[in-house]
Parts: sequence; structure tokens; C-alpha cells
Amino acid sequence: MKISVIGTGYVGLVSGVCFAQMGNTVTCVDIDEKKIKELEQGIIPIYEPGLEDMTLENYKNKTLSFTTNSAAAIENSSIVFIAVGTPMGEDGSADLKYVLAVAKTIGESMQNYLVVVDKSTVPVGTADKVKATIQTELDRRGVDIKFDVVSNPEFLKEGAAIQDFLHPDRVVIGAESVKAMDVMRELYSPFMKHHDRFIAMDIKSAEMTKYAANAMLATKISFMNEMSQICERVGADINKVRNGIGSDSRIGYSFIYPGCGYGGSCFPKDVQALAKTAKDFGYSPRILDAVEAVNYDQKYVISNKVIDKFGENLDGKTFAVWGLSFKPETDDMREASSITIINQLTSRGAKVVAYDPKAIHEAQSHYLKGNDRVSYAQSKYEALNGSDALVLVTEWQEFRSPDFDEMKKLLKTPIFFDGRNQFSKEKMREYGFEYFQIGVN
Repeated sequence: MKISVIGTGYVGLVSGVCFAQMGNTVTCVDIDEKKIKELEQGIIPIYEPGLEDMTLENYKNKTLSFTTNSAAAIENSSIVFIAVGTPMGEDGSADLKYVLAVAKTIGESMQNYLVVVDKSTVPVGTADKVKATIQTELDRRGVDIKFDVVSNPEFLKEGAAIQDFLHPDRVVIGAESVKAMDVMRELYSPFMKHHDRFIAMDIKSAEMTKYAANAMLATKISFMNEMSQICERVGADINKVRNGIGSDSRIGYSFIYPGCGYGGSCFPKDVQALAKTAKDFGYSPRILDAVEAVNYDQKYVISNKVIDKFGENLDGKTFAVWGLSFKPETDDMREASSITIINQLTSRGAKVVAYDPKAIHEAQSHYLKGNDRVSYAQSKYEALNGSDALVLVTEWQEFRSPDFDEMKKLLKTPIFFDGRNQFSKEKMREYGFEYFQIGVN
């Protein structure tokens, strides 16, 4: 099939590359000329395991191309994916200006029947707006060209996106016509050779499914973080509680690890957007509001522990921070807890020496740009040298079995604030650390 993917961000690039991997002819489109030139040179704008090799392979095989010419790409495609950003507005709603701008371009450029696919995460009712926008442009041109708008939400986990796309848990498709549904079934059939995970439904249900899924996962995280706060106050151990409830098959162990709050491009934005949608339709989403409120507070828990230990005035203190990205195996720092924690420490006069395997460039160029109290180390141990304490924020694999004796030698004082509860308090005491966790008194 001939496919255009408009938008070469995280979702668009991964989708385009994976469709090309299955033999489709894919054109990835973006208005950013610099990004397109870099992609043609093999420079990948995001870190995602396996993405670079697969991009280079398909570009070399000519199943994948990059362009800024959206009109030409649309004219030569039978399926067009809209995969542009939907940034969060001040009121928590998803901003659809980029999605609708693409829809306008499609209406201006299409020459034959098209299946237009909303791949961006969008509120319920967006497909209707996309359809109306395209039709308005067709009417303005005075042409009668048939098209269908389809909802195909993505369920990719950053750090495992290639695996998720090639071996999906489910493919959710919302469509109004049998023709469009058949086209999408054919497109995804190579990804389902062993098990049919194609789930067909109406468009609004498909749009809602994405938000409901992310809201459910965010709810589990905030619930567990709230339990951690209760445990800390009553003298219970949240790690033992997690083991106790996770063994229940109805609950399971996924997304019940206490920590310093969720971040990334999906959960914060989607929970707020769904809450805003509910309110627009006259319903007060009490659980969603609570999920967001708990997560906001949780991002301050670790910095508050540091302040409780060292005092409000942190002038003259230096803290090593391990982990900047919002989760392991990505360089994404959007809504990352590390930003809140570091800013809380430096605003009180502290210096921070940060290390992350992949996200240092993101911190330097954007998220912590201008914070001259932050410096960056080339290794986890370099960050410790002369620091007053260690703060672990992101649970990268290389942080799971460090040399504790080496850590003690490098730190000025053996104090460890663990925002992901990686180790047992008993073990850390044996190594001679003063060790602070979340949800453990």
C-alpha cells in the first residue's frame, strides 16, 4: 500500500517506519525542513531502541522516504495518517489546530478516494471535525471525491515502541464504512499472522478507548502513590504492600510501583484532556481530578525529603541526580519528575550534578536550559564525586546493581534518596547508607 504519515514526531516516525518494514511504500511528511534533511541523512530526532536501524534499512531499500511536500505525498497515497502533535491548552484541553491544519491540506490536495486516519491522540468528536474540514475544502474546490475518516489510536510504550507496533496487544479501529474498515484490516494483517487482535468499533468509541486506557494506567500509579503516603504515616512498608496486593490476579503487578509521579507525553496530557471533555459535557470527573492532583503532589515528595534532611537553605550543598527522562529507555523529558525535583533543589541554592544515559541533551537544550546551577556528568559515578547525597529519579537498568562501596567513596556523605524504591532499606543500611524511600518510614 502507498501510505503518507504526516508528522514525524514519536508516533508518526515509529508508525511510518514499521509500516515500511512490512513492505508498504511510506512517505513521512513534516513542515520542519531541518528535521527532514536530518532524517534523510540518517539522523533520528528521538531515542527509541531499534528505531534508528530500522529507519536506515527502509530508507536504503526505498520503502521509506521523507519530504516537506505534503500535497505531493497526499496525491500519491491511498491512506494518509495524521500524526501531528496535540499540545495541551491552558484549560487542559487538547489543541487540535495542527490536526485540523493537516485535514485542510488533505482537502486541498487529495485527488482520489482516501482513507484518512487519526493517529494522534485526540478527544472524542475529532473525527467529525476532520471530516468537516476536509469536506469544506473539497466543496471550495468544487469536486466530489469520496473519503473516509478513521480513528486508529496508538498504544505504544516509549522504550518498547517498535516491539509494540510489530507485535501489538490490540489494533483498535473506529470507522463508519465497511470499505474503510476493510482497508485498515488489510493494512494491519501482516502484524497479526499468529493472533487476530483487530478490534473494530465505531469512531467515537475508538477515540475514547485511548483516553480510557491511559487514564486507567495513570489511576493505578496515583492510587499506589497515595497508598505510599498512607504507609509512610502509619508505619507500613509500601514495597511489602505492593507484593501483597500484586499477587492478586485481579490486580497484578503492572503499574503499581510507587515512585515520584508519572510524566511523559501521554498520561499528564490525556488525563487532563479527558477530564476537560467530561466537564464540557456536564460531568464532574472526580476520580480523574484526584489522579492528577495526587500526581502533582507526588513530584515534590523526594525534594521534600531532601529539604527535611538538609534544611530549607541548600546553599553550598551539591546533589547527584541519577536519571532525567520520565522513564527508562527514552530521552523524553516531557513532564518528567526530575524537572520538578531539580528545580526545587536549585531554587534553594543547591547545585546539581545530573547523569542520564540518553536525556542529557534534552535537559541542556530545553527542559533545564538556563539553570546554571545544574551541570552534567558523563557517568553515574562521576556525578557522585564530592556530592552531599544521591537522588535517584529514573530506574535505568545501569542503576540497578551499582558498586555501593565505590558510591560511598565518592559521596561526601553516604546519603541516598531513592525515588523509585530500587533497593531494600535493610540492604542499604548494611552498606552504611542513610537511605530514604517513598512509602517507607
